[in-house]
Amino acid sequence: MSGLKTVLGIDLGTQSLKVLFYDFEQCKVVCTASSELELDQDANGKAEQHAVWWIDALISALQQIDADIKSSVCGVAVSGQQHGFVAIDDAGDVLAPVKLWCDTSTGQECQEIMQAVGGEARCVELSGNKIVTGFTAPKVLHLKKHSPEQYARLATILLPHDYLNFWLTGKKCMEMGDASGTGFLDVRAREWCADILQAIDPRRDLSACLPTLRTANEAIGYISALVANKTGLPDGVPVAIGGGDNMMGAIGTGNLQPGRTTISLGTSGTIYTYSDKPVVDLAGNIAAFCSSTGGWLPLLCIMNCTVGSELMRGLFDVEISEFDPLLANAEIGSDGVITLPFFNGERTPDLPNAKACVLGLDSNNTTRANIMRSVVEGASFALRFGLEELRRLGVGTTEVVLTGGGANSAVWRQMIADVMGVPVLVMKNNEGAAYGAALQAYSLIAREAAESENERLERHYQIDASLGCTPSAESTALYDAAYKAYQKAAGMVPSIY
Repeated sequence: MSGLKTVLGIDLGTQSLKVLFYDFEQCKVVCTASSELELDQDANGKAEQHAVWWIDALISALQQIDADIKSSVCGVAVSGQQHGFVAIDDAGDVLAPVKLWCDTSTGQECQEIMQAVGGEARCVELSGNKIVTGFTAPKVLHLKKHSPEQYARLATILLPHDYLNFWLTGKKCMEMGDASGTGFLDVRAREWCADILQAIDPRRDLSACLPTLRTANEAIGYISALVANKTGLPDGVPVAIGGGDNMMGAIGTGNLQPGRTTISLGTSGTIYTYSDKPVVDLAGNIAAFCSSTGGWLPLLCIMNCTVGSELMRGLFDVEISEFDPLLANAEIGSDGVITLPFFNGERTPDLPNAKACVLGLDSNNTTRANIMRSVVEGASFALRFGLEELRRLGVGTTEVVLTGGGANSAVWRQMIADVMGVPVLVMKNNEGAAYGAALQAYSLIAREAAESENERLERHYQIDASLGCTPSAESTALYDAAYKAYQKAAGMVPSIY
């Protein structure tokens, strides 16, 4: 492999950590590896991991890679699950288990923070976002209330990708895209919001716990000698700013200018698109996030996407090879079966204590195919709501790029095209956030070129024509009716729980 030059994208997910080595001269992924992660959950909404698990997973994943490939790395960037709260003390040690994006135990803290600043509307006015379950801000208050001794020792607040950056380089910082999911960043000004920080703790200046905020892709540090020795990566390789998984997913799917929308069908589901100006939703359904490429990334997140399909696959003992045929064996609308897939509570709509429901069953339509399809349709309808909310805010969509595990399903790809009523594309390098991180690392080391970042990245986006889908007008009309029935059922949830 003499002469090989690669960049390394690291993607810290909820279920696993993935590494991707990309040959930027030949425009091809050289290899990938992953290591699974545990998740500590309970019936009260807790969802936590230990930060040391991430380090162990990274070392394990890199051990699977040939030494020559690791030695070819010229740059590194990290993508990470958003919103997790990594509490660090003065010595750089982690104080507590990390509450994750899918932790729904902090609903009370969300309300307390918003009440302290004058309500939801005032919160949106201050920061661009209301405080919702999953955001980092309520997790900080939760630590203060329930673990006061640990909170007293809190010196630095980091997000998951920030912590991996810290381990790789010894440098503490945050990046504007990921930071906009904390709840205490003013996304319009890209500055910390003093009022919300004070609402979390009126007796302490929490801004002193926040590291440098990076607003441009630059080397935040370099791979340390200790990390090089543990991983086999070259000592002194630059590490880019990285970002949240959605921000890196935007880079990985070419979502760098208005019109293209990314839908990620992963454990959670997200729909987002690039904007060259802040997009603030007073209703609070669309998160007013920053992108990691200098713009903004209005986004809707649902906590339950492939969660539902995987649970049902397990319940009905359906192999992956049987998944598409089973879905295809049911009609659009699942013969009246509606699944509200709130298995982990839900963020949009804001129902942290909700449970999943299967509605409309009778003696004729209770089949594996109908129930399985209704779960997939439920997640797709929840994401369609995001598309409609973006349009309400003046953000249009001309095409959707699919990423995430659900994009491997041909039936689900066509369903998204029909439900959304727009063409669906899939990239040849359909590695989502890991690929986006690799491209960000490449953009960092290729800066000497006179081209813009978009121009620099354009040749690395190749569409897989064999996986694309165009909407069927007939199917879209059928889905319109099914979507209305789903929305009516979803509107009943607050009265049920």
